[in-house]
Amino acid sequence: MGRPQKILLSLFFAAFLFLGSIPATISSNTSSFSEERGNDNEHILFGYPGTDGTILNRKGYVLSHNNEKKVADWVSYHLKDTYLVKKVRRTNNYRADPDLSKGQRSELEDYRGSGYDRGHLAPAGDMTRNKVVMSESFLLSNMAPQVGVGFNRGIWEELESKVREWARERKNLYIITGPIYSNSDYETIGPNRVAVPTHFYKIVVSRTESGEDLNAIAFILPNKRISSSLPGKFITTIDEVERLTGLDFLHELEDGIEEGLESSKSEMW
Repeated sequence: MGRPQKILLSLFFAAFLFLGSIPATISSNTSSFSEERGNDNEHILFGYPGTDGTILNRKGYVLSHNNEKKVADWVSYHLKDTYLVKKVRRTNNYRADPDLSKGQRSELEDYRGSGYDRGHLAPAGDMTRNKVVMSESFLLSNMAPQVGVGFNRGIWEELESKVREWARERKNLYIITGPIYSNSDYETIGPNRVAVPTHFYKIVVSRTESGEDLNAIAFILPNKRISSSLPGKFITTIDEVERLTGLDFLHELEDGIEEGLESSKSEMW
């Protein structure tokens, strides 16, 4: 073998060894629960509220989907003031979640003629920074049946707007939202029997960049037509949300800090 051939063979062998040393990775939107994952996920700063459902990791949020009720138990996302730049418009591309199997998810036909809106949990108005997060917000796993006029298109929308105002003022928010079922005999819609929540909760935590200053406010709103447009009337404690949902919020914080935030009923920000 001549010298040029030996050089080429050596280069080929070196390249083979280098490529072989690169670990293979598998990318998926669906993941099983991992304590470590919560520590490096910007949307789960304070720990997973619960892990009984299917955890779906998106660019714009993380949720735990209840495959029996076909509605997420919780949706958690980080909202910074810089995320509120309006680079894309609302897409309205509602669709079933391809990361969930048929029979475990809601479908467009479930909402059709039901009398309920496809109500966002992580709102599209918080996802205007790019096309990916906007499109993700219209997956039906991020939806729940909501009364339209007076709730989804009323006080709930008003609360979502308030949260965006707070994000601009406070710079750094963490929001957790989900359903409450006040009794086991809840209404369902569609052929897949999608559960209709009796109430919805929203927890908002503001945190300075240094992490030294934490504040929290929580709401529980009934899923019905509400004449008031003042969400402050529905302020509650995080402890009360935990009692009604069985979830555990903010458990990654030191016990004293967690207890103080969860037991205090905040004034309207």
